[in-house]
Amino acid sequence: MFKLNERIDNDTFDICDLSICKVLLMNDQNYPWIILVPMRSDTTELHHLTKEDQIKAMQDIDLASRIMEKMFAPTSLNVAALGNVVSQLHIHIVARFENDPTWPGPIWGQKPAVPYADKNRLEDLRAAFQHLQNLS
Repeated sequence: MFKLNERIDNDTFDICDLSICKVLLMNDQNYPWIILVPMRSDTTELHHLTKEDQIKAMQDIDLASRIMEKMFAPTSLNVAALGNVVSQLHIHIVARFENDPTWPGPIWGQKPAVPYADKNRLEDLRAAFQHLQNLS
């Protein structure tokens, strides 16, 4: 049975569920940053997913990336699956801009997270995902 890692759960807000991935907003207003977590137990790497689930995960990553690109028009879109701190498989999708706090370097461990003061970005992302899911 799928259970979200406690650290991920504590650091994010739920946006929606896609075909295989739970979509979450990272509680850090420094960057437009979402995390996709395949809802499969005991999975730490993309290649641990079945071939069918790999395809679904890539489709979810594609959909989420398109939404992030459309909503934020970033200079670059960083997509990464890192498991150094949290071993549960999760994929970061981060909109990066030349004027963001750590451009052009990595975001991890560079600046303290700045929690959201309001839920506007969360609600906007929920609406965007809902809209695209309704079109499918």
